[in-house]
Amino acid sequence: MSKTALLFAGQGAQFVGMGKDLAEAFPPAKAWFERANAALGCDLASVCFHGPEADLTNTENAQPGIFLVSWIALALLKERRPGLPFAATAGLSLGEFTALAAAGAVSFEDGIRMTRLRGRFMQEACNATRGGMAAIIGLDEAATRAVCAETGVALANLNCPGQLVISGELEKIVRACECAKTRGARRAVPLSVAGAYHSPLMAGAQPEVRAALAAIPMRMPAVPVISNVTARPHGTVEEVRARLVEQVTAPVRWEESIRYLLAQGFTRFIELGPGTALTGFLKRIDKTAQALNVGDVASLEATVKALAA
Repeated sequence: MSKTALLFAGQGAQFVGMGKDLAEAFPPAKAWFERANAALGCDLASVCFHGPEADLTNTENAQPGIFLVSWIALALLKERRPGLPFAATAGLSLGEFTALAAAGAVSFEDGIRMTRLRGRFMQEACNATRGGMAAIIGLDEAATRAVCAETGVALANLNCPGQLVISGELEKIVRACECAKTRGARRAVPLSVAGAYHSPLMAGAQPEVRAALAAIPMRMPAVPVISNVTARPHGTVEEVRARLVEQVTAPVRWEESIRYLLAQGFTRFIELGPGTALTGFLKRIDKTAQALNVGDVASLEATVKALAA
């Protein structure tokens, strides 16, 4: 019997209109949006459905918005497939919080409040620095690390073979892109982000993230949740909190996380939330793994059908 892991989207997956068709088609989805509005004391649903894009892209809205749509995608899938078996969860950066909530480590309300606070603290750190990020396409990890060492930037995301992300001061990112191209990168593209996520420039957010995490109840997850920092399952509750603080400045070891799950016998992966970036990464890591996703009505129906087959 195949083992299933749930994967949760990270920041950057947001788009205006996300979750809208789910809320219109399924009353429980609409109810989750209303519950989120009540928990946050703001109309997050309206920002998700109608934008404007600048408001949705704001880290303080994007992070809880993606958490919410990802949670709803899972709730609807579990409703259509009662007893949905899954034996592990993982999430990209922000998505790690959704993965922990899905595994029962934190409640929905605490999770969405925490992601909004995390977004606020990270935005403040961005505002205090002049940072940026860039995608490096077609260069392996060793060569990209050499670029980082030469230009003084950080390796922020190890997503899949040939798709890495660097992070650091804006001027250094420009130089790093030029350096990557001279070393053979097919593309080195600056990203439209607010700052240098997963780099030392985010250190200013860590004390506030630590304090916010200490204030919310947390339990041991019911299934293994893979840490972005270690690419292995989280340990004790204290370790979960520590790794989530460390994650703010540490690289996201996504490819290694997926390879760990593959080595543990996982053959089916369901991406939950807006976009299909994680599905794309999975196909680059292992073409034989079954990749499903739920982010809207059409993908929900397709995944329910595939699970029934």
